[in-house]
This record gives sequence, C-alpha cells and structure tokens, in this order.
Amino acid sequence: MRTLAFLLVVPYLLAQQLIDAHVHYNGDPAFLEKLVAKLEAVDGMAFLLTDPKDLESARGFIRKFPKRLVGFGQIRLDDPQALALVDRFHEAGFRGLGELSGPLKDFHDKSYERIYKRAEDYRMIILFHTGIVNRTNPEVPTDVSVDRMRVTTLDNIARRFPKLTLIGAHLGNPDYAWAAEIARWNPNIYFDLSGSTLIKKQEDLTFFKSIFWWSSVVSPHTPKSTTSAFEKVIFGSDVFNGELEEFDRELALYKRMLSACGVSAEAQANIFGGTLRRVLAAGQH
Repeated sequence: MRTLAFLLVVPYLLAQQLIDAHVHYNGDPAFLEKLVAKLEAVDGMAFLLTDPKDLESARGFIRKFPKRLVGFGQIRLDDPQALALVDRFHEAGFRGLGELSGPLKDFHDKSYERIYKRAEDYRMIILFHTGIVNRTNPEVPTDVSVDRMRVTTLDNIARRFPKLTLIGAHLGNPDYAWAAEIARWNPNIYFDLSGSTLIKKQEDLTFFKSIFWWSSVVSPHTPKSTTSAFEKVIFGSDVFNGELEEFDRELALYKRMLSACGVSAEAQANIFGGTLRRVLAAGQH
C-alpha cells in the first residue's frame, strides 16, 4: 500500500513547480539568459537577489519571465537609504528583500525595526544570512561579525512581526538545532540548507532527523501539526558569481538528504516549492 501511495503522488510532484529561494544576480544579463534556460528545463522559478544598481536590468527579465523569476531587493540594513530602497523595490514589483548580511548591529536590533515593519506592510519576504559567512579577501579589514547574524536573532523578529515571512539561509550553520527549534515555534520562519552544510554532513545525512524531530509528536510542548517537521525547510541553491552549476549540485544534495531521512513525497513537494507558492499567493492579498 505504501508503494501504491507513493506512485499516486509522483505525477503530482512532477506537476509542481520547483522554487529556488536563493539565487544571486551577478549583474550580467547573460547570466539571466542562462538562468531562465535552466529554469525552463526544470519548470522552475527562482528568487533573484538583486543589488540596487542592477534593479533595472533585473526588472526587465522579471517582467518578461514572470513564471520563472521573482525579484528580491538586496539592501544593507545600515544604509541611510535602506527604507527608500525598500519602497523602490516594492514599486518595481519585487516580492522580497535579501539576502540581508553584514549588519553593524544584531539583526534584531530595534534600529532596524522600521525596515522590517515596512516589509511586513508590503507583505514582502525577507531572506537573512544566518551563521558562518565567507571571507573572500582576508587581507582587507572588514567590520563583519557572524555573532550579529546568529540564527537566534530571527526569533525576536518573527515574534514582533507575525505577518512577515522570514527565510534563514544556511540553517544557521553551525547552529542547526537552534534554527530548527526557532522554526518549530514560529510559523513565519523557514530555512534553506544552501552552502556548506549538506557537503559537510553528506556522510551523515540522517543527522537531520535529530534536528527536525517533531513530526507526528503529540505534546503540549510542541505546536500541533499534521505536517512533517522537514517542511520548515525550503529549497535554496545559493548560486552566486554566475556559478549556475551550484543549482544542480545543491538540488542533488537536497534529494539525497531527504531520501536518507525518509521524508515523504508530500513533504518534499512542499520543500521544493509548495510552501513558497502558498507564501507568495498569500502576499498578493
């Protein structure tokens, strides 16, 4: 019966559009051509993380391919023009902000509240970098601290702005347990598993069952839910610098992990697109 049930679900899975919540636009229109071709091949959509200087070129592609690209505005929280940029991206039809990274204060600092409130009013999604961050030019002094981007800082934001959908990139690497526990109690938080985590854990993929542990648990100590705990995960590839090959590598790693953890076909349909389709639809009202 279990095999029959899975076979009945397969056509449903194939009919659903894949959504990648984490693709960086490198400012090169040629990359967008390749990205759209990739998305056409897999019937996919991508959240295109766009710097303000690249807004106009990205907007043209988004308008041309509305079923393939969703605009996200990449702002800096400490930019004096941050609020005006939120307005500008919203007026351009962008549906979210991010990937927010490199804040000079903790993500949950009250000075950023007006930015989050504006995003909530616009029903925009915010993608936050969480956890360890790269250091591409070690010889150059920078005021960057992973401590300001700890995944625990998202908890207070989610509680203060209950209509704001938050996505934490990288599952808080390496604070995975904190990330999952915060997502467990906050219905407006999801996480992607992009970056080094699935590479680091590829020999121990069942580890994630201990992180997303509460499926089918009936207890006053966890929210009531009939869905898999893994549905707090959404797909994100973290393609950057035009390296589109990362899309295929990350997709393969996600599938390996979900298979190793015995995640149902129904839950995987939400992880690979169903959850974000509902979030996007809700934001249109």
